Amino acid sequence: MDRVLIVGAGQAAVATAEALRAGGHAGTITLLGDEPHGPYHRPPLSKGWLAGEMQAAQLVMRAPEMLAKKGIVLRTGVSVSAIDRAARCVHLADGTCEPYDALVLATGATPRRLPGFEQAAVLRGRDDAEALAERLRALHAAGRPLTVVGGGFIGLEVAATARKLGLAVTVIEAQPRLLARALPPLLSDWFANLHRSHGVDLRLGASADGVDPGEVLLGIGVVANDALARAAGLACDGGIVIDAHGRTSAPAIVAAGDCTVRRLPDGRLLRLESVQGATEGGKAAAATLLGQDRPFTATPWFWSDQHGRKLQMAGLSAGADRSVLRGVLDAPSFSVWHFAGGRLIAVDSVDDAKAHLLARKLLDAGRSPTPAQAADPAFDLATLLA
Repeated sequence: MDRVLIVGAGQAAVATAEALRAGGHAGTITLLGDEPHGPYHRPPLSKGWLAGEMQAAQLVMRAPEMLAKKGIVLRTGVSVSAIDRAARCVHLADGTCEPYDALVLATGATPRRLPGFEQAAVLRGRDDAEALAERLRALHAAGRPLTVVGGGFIGLEVAATARKLGLAVTVIEAQPRLLARALPPLLSDWFANLHRSHGVDLRLGASADGVDPGEVLLGIGVVANDALARAAGLACDGGIVIDAHGRTSAPAIVAAGDCTVRRLPDGRLLRLESVQGATEGGKAAAATLLGQDRPFTATPWFWSDQHGRKLQMAGLSAGADRSVLRGVLDAPSFSVWHFAGGRLIAVDSVDDAKAHLLARKLLDAGRSPTPAQAADPAFDLATLLA
């Protein structure tokens, strides 16, 4: 394996490239990014960057010269049109062909759209964020409100940022509660109260019909960029299907990041959209190419900042049959511990980094408190790791 070609230049792509080099790969490593920018951090786009609190340099994940020092070639503004598995090359939009011995697909995802809302803003990349920031300035100057369609993480983070900038904000969510896919009703209600306390007009179980698209941000999720893989005959099901090692259905091709769905041992598909998922998935994919056994098995984790409060999630709470509160909801910090069949499966914490880190350690170690122990602030959960 001499030539490794990585389609993408985001978190998963960089993680894969750096892990390959650190693991001893001596051949070429090339990143093909379709954006004009080099690798950058996406989480600040809906928060500090959008609020004008960050400089462009603070967004940079890896400067081109830093990648070059590691022998990683970065090519930006390059669009891949097709994968030729038989010839082991990818066709570029400019008509040229780039050969590979091993191919990494880290193509990310694209925001979902709504018919009739072609003029609405979306937020995924840096250019989206710059366009949205300009739109927020124009709305503010005209005394017009921002309407966010979608009560998920991106929509709510932008809503919080827009309120901070002084805009009137309405959030329209089709479901009867916020963050319904990610959080239990207790926390959905807590976040609803948080946003209302900061002046956000929440409309739950509502439709966006009649809203001016020019005043809208669509935050209704993303679609995996798996078109290249599909056209090349790779197994896809709402994303490129991989195993815990990043292996696709095709030899010499691995994948990582938001473009993927992971096939679990029981046959279910797991989709993770997070920095950690991209980073660990990239490392697992790199290990596979290096002939090493390093599956992505760490507990999934995620975070969100809204109105000065930080939510941190460890594990996946879907399927929980019991949830207990540790602390009180109106305290400066608290956590919610989720159980299935008496076993801990996830913990959501608000402004409680200690609980979050402890939860990750417990879940990684397969240790579980009882629901009663988790609900008792006097019980030292760290003793379960002894």
